[in-house]
Amino acid sequence: MRSGLEDGGAESKFLYVDIEVEAGAQMPCPVCAQLCPLYDHEVKRWRHLNFWQHPTYLSARVPRVQCPQHQVKQVSVPWARPESGFTLMFEAFVMALTREMPVSAVAELMAEHDTRLWRIVRHYVARAHERQDWSAVQAVAIDDTATRKGHRYATVVVEIDPQQKQPARLLFMTPERTAASVGQFVAALPAHGASPAQVQLAAIDMSAAYQKGVRAHLPKAQIVFDRFHVMQLAGKALDEVRKQLQHEGAEMKGALWALRGNESRLSQAQLELRHDLCARHKELGRAMALRENLQDTWEWPGAASAEIHLQAWCSWAVRSRLGPFKKLAQTLKSHWAGILAYYPHRITSAAIESINSIIQTARRRARGFRNFENLKAICYWMAGRLDLQIPSAFTHPG
Repeated sequence: MRSGLEDGGAESKFLYVDIEVEAGAQMPCPVCAQLCPLYDHEVKRWRHLNFWQHPTYLSARVPRVQCPQHQVKQVSVPWARPESGFTLMFEAFVMALTREMPVSAVAELMAEHDTRLWRIVRHYVARAHERQDWSAVQAVAIDDTATRKGHRYATVVVEIDPQQKQPARLLFMTPERTAASVGQFVAALPAHGASPAQVQLAAIDMSAAYQKGVRAHLPKAQIVFDRFHVMQLAGKALDEVRKQLQHEGAEMKGALWALRGNESRLSQAQLELRHDLCARHKELGRAMALRENLQDTWEWPGAASAEIHLQAWCSWAVRSRLGPFKKLAQTLKSHWAGILAYYPHRITSAAIESINSIIQTARRRARGFRNFENLKAICYWMAGRLDLQIPSAFTHPG
């Protein structure tokens, strides 16, 4: 083995480590492991971790062997995987960094082009994702998430634990948000030791596409309409009442944020403005009371008591003379079973919201990603609880 430092220009130097095979050595056939004589050599080079501040490369005359049974075969090296231009230690370091930093920043730090680093990320993530066992998956949450500006979305499928003992895990991600997206997830189940029949619960919003997809591809799954999406609909109904009053000439300065969300999240000034607006405008007061009362639906101990509450709420909404809430009552009635399916497991898509937050962080870190596969890889790496199993430099990569 020889090493040397070469001048790469005014401000950089490169360290090269040359590795030689002893003359007359025999090496194992990569197929049958029988020791065989050397046939010829091919010079190859791999980027290694920096030695101090200097980029370091391993260079070796990698032999081919003459096997009596398998003819001429290329020998693998223990410090790098086949077809890679990096050592295993370098790749392990890159994977550790890309879980915490944008790939572009890692590329700048390592003085490598980001496309080469994306190949490393995609390789290890794809292999780890392929190895994942989904045989115990019983409940999933399905939702969409933004992938680019301009209303570009992807469908994400997240495993949720009904007993709430395990954190959520991103299982699957595919472009678009259609019924077929659910079918693509189901098509991937057998490769992970799973089947559609084992999925018993599917938390979704009231999207017609996801409802159709779950009914068509997960026939054993009970649809659970997420409580947070229901409350989003109530928030929109409240906002429509506000807009109507404003259209009629009511003074609503600052009302948008004062009326949005729970009281615990408001400043004192916003809270006072909310109370003042509701006192001055009876329609707004009724709308606010309806929204807050609807939120109590999920606080009851079981489905029976929650259903009584929801029935009373719908009757109130119909009598309220507020068009948006009368419409919301009809929407809830048409999704009745799925709303009450929240019980007994109290399933929500809160887990998927936390995963979506991670995905949006990944999206920012992957800014400039050239294709969806890059984004999917970094999302799986950050939110999929993957076991990369990168071999050490002293273990043959296979």
